[in-house]
Amino acid sequence: MATDHGIRTRDHRVPAVLRAPFEGRTWREFGYLMLSLPISIVLFVFGITMFSLSAGLLVTFLGIPLLAVGLAVCRGFGAMERARARALLRVDIADPAPVRGRTGGLMSWAGAVLKSGASWRHLLYSLLHFPWAVFAFCVSVVLWTYAWAMLAYPLWQWVFPAYSDTSGIQLYGDATHSVYLDSPFEITLTSLSGLAFVLATPWVIRGLAGVDRMMVLGLLGPSQLDTRVTELESDRGVVVDTAAADLRRIERDLHDGAQARLVSLAMDLGLAKEKLTADPEAAARMVDEAHGEVKIALQELRDLARGIHPAVLTDRGLDAALSSVASRCTVPVQVEVDLPARPAAAIEGIAYFTVSELLQNVSKHARATRASVDVWRVENRIMLQVADNGTGGATGPGGDLTAGAAGGGLAGLAERLGAVDGLLVVDSPAGGPTTVTAELPWRD
Repeated sequence: MATDHGIRTRDHRVPAVLRAPFEGRTWREFGYLMLSLPISIVLFVFGITMFSLSAGLLVTFLGIPLLAVGLAVCRGFGAMERARARALLRVDIADPAPVRGRTGGLMSWAGAVLKSGASWRHLLYSLLHFPWAVFAFCVSVVLWTYAWAMLAYPLWQWVFPAYSDTSGIQLYGDATHSVYLDSPFEITLTSLSGLAFVLATPWVIRGLAGVDRMMVLGLLGPSQLDTRVTELESDRGVVVDTAAADLRRIERDLHDGAQARLVSLAMDLGLAKEKLTADPEAAARMVDEAHGEVKIALQELRDLARGIHPAVLTDRGLDAALSSVASRCTVPVQVEVDLPARPAAAIEGIAYFTVSELLQNVSKHARATRASVDVWRVENRIMLQVADNGTGGATGPGGDLTAGAAGGGLAGLAERLGAVDGLLVVDSPAGGPTTVTAELPWRD
């Protein structure tokens, strides 16, 4: 481990321009550009042949199925290209949505393929990538080979045969050339020029590979519309699950809290009614106890209503509502809300419940002595920040988010925020302090 650590330290001390010719990334991208030429030739020939043949047969019933089959093959080539890009260019690219016909028949499938924008983008890739692959191949091969050849020139310049001209002077090279590098100065200058090209070529290769990345991402991946639809479907599932969980919680709170207390209250009042004439004092005590139960039931109903949507939030806005939440926290909380206007009710409600849950985490897990809540607007986003001076160790999204962890509930909170294009960032090193920042879209 110490040796590995030492190697990594020494590598970081070497300037990037000196590391680039020997890094794995450079050679992977160079290999990608080398493979692109033969692959692009196959794709180009297939694309042109398939499109021309199917276009010529459109007057018959064979043209449309043949075109659909050709587009499907192009999608297969696209899957190979995405795998190659993942392996050599380290591109994180998703597969486009699969093609499914409505009825399952051949013509239904062919219609779905022809209607798919991804299929036509794959065909466009096979046509556009060929000229670019030729250019990138020629540039990278010429630069790479000439750069190393010039750098290593002192090691192999001796291979040129020596001959004598008519005056008897010995020269190097062959008689058909008039320029020869035989002096130490010329050989050194050539080698230094080769070194400059060796150091510069990896960056040229990375630039060429960057264009390939954009072509793969833009033409072989899912469209922005498909990606957005997938995100919305996922967000809709989160919203439905969250709503169902909230309904179950409300039903459980009513059943175990106010409903059970009201049933007990009804029974107590019934007994008091029976004893009203026989034992007025006992009946009075039972009515007095029932009165206390009514107060408790009313408080539970108020808390439940506050958990659904607090009246203070509707009437007075986010500042007053968050101040009310802060007053119930177990530690002193400083609240600062700087908003030019009230956001949409849905966003305001999400902001309120986000801060409420974060302050509950402070009360239950943080072991803090003070906390703060800041709310402000940045352009078209509303920012929420809850900080405390506790012991830290709260786990952000993607970590261990069990209920018993210091950051319990943060995973569900992140999902709720993500359902409305929000974001949750947790900064909680061991020993504290903890700062949780939430970001929501601003909607008037």
